Amino acid sequence: MKTENNHEVVKRICTFLANYTTALLGCGASCIRAKRNVNRMAEALGVTTNMIMLPNNVDISVWDSDHRHSYHQTVAINHRHNSFSINTQLSSLSWKIYEKQITFSEAEVEFERIVATRAINKWLVMLLVAAANASFCRLFGGDFVSMGIVAFATLVGYYLKIILLDARFDTRATFMCCSFLSAVIGTAGYVFSLGTTPEIALGTSVLYLIPGIPYINSVSDMIEGFHLHAFSRFVGALILTACIAIGMTGAFYIMNITLF
Repeated sequence: MKTENNHEVVKRICTFLANYTTALLGCGASCIRAKRNVNRMAEALGVTTNMIMLPNNVDISVWDSDHRHSYHQTVAINHRHNSFSINTQLSSLSWKIYEKQITFSEAEVEFERIVATRAINKWLVMLLVAAANASFCRLFGGDFVSMGIVAFATLVGYYLKIILLDARFDTRATFMCCSFLSAVIGTAGYVFSLGTTPEIALGTSVLYLIPGIPYINSVSDMIEGFHLHAFSRFVGALILTACIAIGMTGAFYIMNITLF
């Protein structure tokens, strides 16, 4: 798309790219993916960009092809739920623009449709997470009784997580409460002498809370040179992990469980 030295067009492109970047980062994408997607679209739209990605904001400047008109925006990142679906759709949109499959106006409409995509049904996700966590238990050597304990602990803990997050409860406190509740249920193998692998049931009962995506993205950002983002994501994930540990410790204390 040619800007034709039109400041209004440059403004539209800058606004679009800024909102696109914040949406992509907010749904769990790494910084390098956001940078590559934006550069790809900027090339196709005939503009030059300079972007600074901070932990909570994106600062972007856009120039036309002659560097006679520019526009600058700072937009806050909307930290929504991690979504591979939105992530994939936004990346696909960048390729559609690059390959001239759609016009810029059509891309703006498509972007609004993508960010308005409803999340997968949370109750279905809860069931799938319970099945996945029970599978982890089996993978680590747990018996079928332990798998049942883990599945139930995950269902109850995840249900509590849904309730608390919907009520806008603090995320860190939510992780502590869910970890505590799941770990208490996970001690059933010890308390009632159920199964032959109670320690595996207890250890895997809180795995659904582990913030894997922030850990992975922090490593990716560190390798690619986005050190501020990498440090922010790593510390955030570390704090949530500490909250999980605190919840488990409280469960051990309440249920009088001694592993050593």
